[in-house]
Amino acid sequence: MPPIFGTPEALSAPLVVEFPFTRSLGPVQSAFLTGLRERAVLGVRTTDGRVLVPPVEYDPVTAEEIRDLVEVGTTGTVTTWAWNPAPRRGQPLDTPFAWVLVRLDGADTALLHALDAAGPDAVHTGMRVRVRWAGERTGAITDIACFEPYEGGADGETAPRSDEPREPVPHSGEFADPVTGITAPARLDYTYAPGRAQSRYLAALAERRTVGERCPSCRKVYVPPRGACPTCGVATRGQVEVGPRGTVTTFCIVNIKAKNLDIEVPYVYAHIALDGADLALHARIGGIPYDRVRMGLRVEPVWRDGSRYPDHYRPTGEPDADYDSYKELI
Repeated sequence: MPPIFGTPEALSAPLVVEFPFTRSLGPVQSAFLTGLRERAVLGVRTTDGRVLVPPVEYDPVTAEEIRDLVEVGTTGTVTTWAWNPAPRRGQPLDTPFAWVLVRLDGADTALLHALDAAGPDAVHTGMRVRVRWAGERTGAITDIACFEPYEGGADGETAPRSDEPREPVPHSGEFADPVTGITAPARLDYTYAPGRAQSRYLAALAERRTVGERCPSCRKVYVPPRGACPTCGVATRGQVEVGPRGTVTTFCIVNIKAKNLDIEVPYVYAHIALDGADLALHARIGGIPYDRVRMGLRVEPVWRDGSRYPDHYRPTGEPDADYDSYKELI
């Protein structure tokens, strides 16, 4: 096929990767989070007598299982800190604050959280702070809304005042209606810059064409192009239009519906070797019952009005491709 010329301006766009991470809790983490709901901070005592907050299930030194829970104070000492002048989405406070490591009274390790302070000049190592509890608590680290400066103890003190317990108190870890699992949203916001090779690829897709780049050494055509040959390590600048038809090389049947994806299950996701390409791309297969999709099936793209990329691929009606024609692309 003839080469395609033209170098559009490199693209960039904001991109968000987000999913809920769900996990079950063992007895130690369950007690810790349930304790926060009840306005109590629990740690765990190791075999050598140290108190770890937050608690862990295994001793970080000996790897022994540890279950000796204790309650520590809700006041503590800042061991180190960093000022955050521009809070981001999902952080504990929406006004400037300090990230602090706080060694709670009775603990031997420090807990990371936010400190609500007037400014960086109001924060220093050794200052005394206390927990500010959230108004509504559900059994999560956010039940501690933040820390706040505490005038009840002098700088550098490692224990609370005389009217508060100075030693960790043994705790059974038992609560009514314990928290047994959590769902934590994982989110990554960033700006994606595809580079000139993929910018040309995306610009061609907007015109309902698919272009790859040919390696000047091995002569393979890569789709989507990456700007360099992954085999030879040399730049790939010669553009080649491929497809639009292709061959299913391998596929999977999806039976779990993704959140916010308007596609009914089951459906098929496949690797498709476009005619003229030496690398298979992945896409959804439609226009055919999921249990009739097969390796070697010849397919073509289906575009939606206004779309910048094919919605799915459907059978062309051609005879299946011979296995030898695509076996190297599986």
